[in-house]
Amino acid sequence: MSSNIIIKSLLVCVSLAATIMWVASGSASKAVQPAVKPAQIKPASYNAADYVGSEACKDCHEDQFKAFSHTSHAKLATIGSWKGKITGCESCHGPGKAHIEEGDPAKIISFKNKSSKETSETCLSCHAGKEEHNNFRRGEHWRNDIGCTDCHSPHLTMTIAKNMPGSNVLVSPVNREKPGFSTIRMLKLSDPQLCLGCHSEVKPAFSAPFHHKVLEGAMRCSDCHNPHGGFELKQARLATGGDAACIKCHADKQGPFTYEHAPVKTEGCTACHTPHGSANPRLLRFSAVNQLCLTCHSVAHDVGAVEPSGPQHNQNAQYANCTACHVKIHGSRSSPVFFR
Repeated sequence: MSSNIIIKSLLVCVSLAATIMWVASGSASKAVQPAVKPAQIKPASYNAADYVGSEACKDCHEDQFKAFSHTSHAKLATIGSWKGKITGCESCHGPGKAHIEEGDPAKIISFKNKSSKETSETCLSCHAGKEEHNNFRRGEHWRNDIGCTDCHSPHLTMTIAKNMPGSNVLVSPVNREKPGFSTIRMLKLSDPQLCLGCHSEVKPAFSAPFHHKVLEGAMRCSDCHNPHGGFELKQARLATGGDAACIKCHADKQGPFTYEHAPVKTEGCTACHTPHGSANPRLLRFSAVNQLCLTCHSVAHDVGAVEPSGPQHNQNAQYANCTACHVKIHGSRSSPVFFR
């Protein structure tokens, strides 16, 4: 009798384990599926006779053709790794033979009525394999229906290009000394003007007494932010951590430290600093450093509250600046209270 109970119990356990494994495998397979299936570089129904080449588009689309000829897309046909692949106008718009012979707009792929995600999938069919674009579908731009062509112009139209005097391509002022840099990016406007067109709330910070020199052309928004998405808050660059964008310039502030400053470790640089601009020369969130420190180190707070009546914290002007004593505020290898 007892042996039957044991056998039945084992059968129930085996059945339950098999069910759990089946559900888990199904969930995993679903998780790796992209939101929208990317387009193929060479479609399954590919017929070379249906493709006529970009020169055939020139007679009707002269302005677009002239502008397109200056882009990196137009040069793909000369690159060995692209030999045998579809390049030029038809790589995005599909085979053009029927469209040219019949003059029917319905015989060619048009993006005028496509959603930003549909248009972006065409771009990602080539660009998704590159590290810079791998996480675009995970980014804030994707979630807010901001697509590739909201920032980039695949044709780099002459109307837009004429906004930059002396050039038939858009070249960001900070990159004029780098030939071809912005022709590769094919931006509709230079960075930061392009970014600030949407993120206008950030612009006043760059006029603060102390700020990163973005408007002056010494830096770009994309030096710190990855417009193509990522896992970090505010799409900060580098996947190794939200502060990696800061550390690449401020490496002396990087740990590991024997004694960690809790906000630096848990919240990162922006716990104390406002990166776009500030009234403080260190880009602190408050104009005076003691105001910032006392947001945590006060009587009302349970994290290392100072003793206002103590000999070191008695409002003496000598001690008004916390960092006069607590110098190693980012972390220390020798002092638990961050003395020098």
